[in-house]
Amino acid sequence: MLIKKTDPIKSSEITDQKVYFNRRLFLRGAALAASTAVTGLLYRQLTTPSDETPAAVEKIANVQSPAQTATTATSEPLTPRADITNYNNFYEFSTSKTSVAGRARNFNARPWTISVEGLANKPRTFDLDDLLRIAPPEERIYRLRCVEGWSMVIPWIGFSLHKLLEQVEPLSSAKYVAFQTLLDPRRMPNQKSNVLEWPYVEGLRMDEALHPLTILATGLYGETLPPQNGAPLRLVVPWKYGFKSIKSIVKISLVADEPPATWNIAAPSEYGFYSNVNPAVPHPRWSQARERRIGEWGTRPTLPFNGYADEVAHLYQGMNLKTYF
Repeated sequence: MLIKKTDPIKSSEITDQKVYFNRRLFLRGAALAASTAVTGLLYRQLTTPSDETPAAVEKIANVQSPAQTATTATSEPLTPRADITNYNNFYEFSTSKTSVAGRARNFNARPWTISVEGLANKPRTFDLDDLLRIAPPEERIYRLRCVEGWSMVIPWIGFSLHKLLEQVEPLSSAKYVAFQTLLDPRRMPNQKSNVLEWPYVEGLRMDEALHPLTILATGLYGETLPPQNGAPLRLVVPWKYGFKSIKSIVKISLVADEPPATWNIAAPSEYGFYSNVNPAVPHPRWSQARERRIGEWGTRPTLPFNGYADEVAHLYQGMNLKTYF
C-alpha cells in the first residue's frame, strides 16, 4: 500500500490557539449531540476550557524548527490548544476525558527526575533541566490517533528519545525499553482506585525507541506541557495508538525481554503490545477503519501506521500485524 507524504505546513497557516475556540466548542457539541462516538459514548460533559492551570504553563525558549519533512509536518490544520488540553486520556486523574484538566490543575511537576537504568553502561538519574540541556527542544507536528477512534494534530515540543538513550549507552543485550509513570496517589488521586494496575507502565522494542519519530515531549503549542497532557515529560510514538504514549515518566529501564504494558495487562485480547494504528485490525468492540478528528464534522479513513507507513513499516517486515497487534 502506498502512503502519500504530506506537504510541510507553513508557519503562516498555523491557527492561533484561541482564534477558533468559540466556533469549535459549538461544532464539537453539535456534532457529538448528533451522533455517538466510535465507542458508543457521548462526551460526558462539555465545559468551557480554561486557558491556564494554577501550575502555570511557561513559554519554551529557543525551540528549534527542524527541516520540514514528512516526519515532522502535516498539511492538516492543527487541533486548537483548547481541545488538546481539555479532552484527555489520563486515568491517574479521571476516567472522564473532559474531567482530567480540572482534576490535574494543581499537579506540580517540579522538581522532577527521571531514572534511566537496567542494561546500560552508564545508568544514571537525570534532572529534568539536565535533559533539556542535553537535548534542546524541537517542534514536531504529529497526528495522535487514540484507540477509541478520535484523533488530533498536535504541535509537540520535545526531543528524540534516542538522544537520552545515547547518554546511558545501552548494552547489546537490551532489546526493549520499559517506561513507568509516577506513582503518587496524593498527587494523582485516581491511583487510589482499582480501575487499572498502578503504576502505569509501557514498553517499546529497542528499534522503535531509537526511531527518529519517537520523542519525549516536554511541551505543546510552544509552551511547557500542561499537567493533563502528561507534564513534565511524556512519550510520543505517532504511529501507535495514544495509550502507548505514556505520561509523567519517572523511570526508563533497558531490558532483555518484552516488558509489561498496562492496557495489555488489563485486557490482552483488546490491547496488544505493539498497538500500531491499523485500520484492518478492529478492536473487539468497534471498528478502527475510520476516525473522528476532534473539532470536525464526520469521520475520515484511518491510515495504516497513522500515516507514517513510509517511515516505520520496515520495522515490522515479515510480521503478521493481525497477530502482533
